[in-house]
Amino acid sequence: MQSHELLREVFKDTSAKQIAADLNLSLSMIYKWAEPPEKIEGSGLANPLDRMEQLIKSTNDARLPQWVCERAGGFFIHNPKAHWPHPYQVIPATNQIVQEFADMLGVIATASGDNHISKTEAKDIRRRWEDLKRVTEGFVRGCEEGNFSTVKPPAPPAPPA
Repeated sequence: MQSHELLREVFKDTSAKQIAADLNLSLSMIYKWAEPPEKIEGSGLANPLDRMEQLIKSTNDARLPQWVCERAGGFFIHNPKAHWPHPYQVIPATNQIVQEFADMLGVIATASGDNHISKTEAKDIRRRWEDLKRVTEGFVRGCEEGNFSTVKPPAPPAPPA
């Protein structure tokens, strides 16, 4: 979905007039954001989503989307490329997810052993959680992209001669 299309959808559910008032901008400016870029070319009115995308590409700094995600109550994580120990095989990819989950549970169990979670332990838990999300997202993307071929069973033995 293009940014102007997303904004058009958002404006169906939220008052453009209220947005204009909240941002101290004209209503026409808000509506221009929902127009395709070719209609506003040369006007210098790139919508805020496109400008944010340009800023991220220009700086290649993950702190920018992380900041936006935090403001929205979330957390940013890169979508990884699907790469597995044995490319295109479901079982090794699934095992990697299970191992990451076990590793995260191990960190949680160790941290909670004294019935208290320190700031350092909380950071360790967060790191393991992010690792698990990355591996799982890579798996899901691999599934969506059709990257997992069927694991072929071994050929039956030849009949005795």
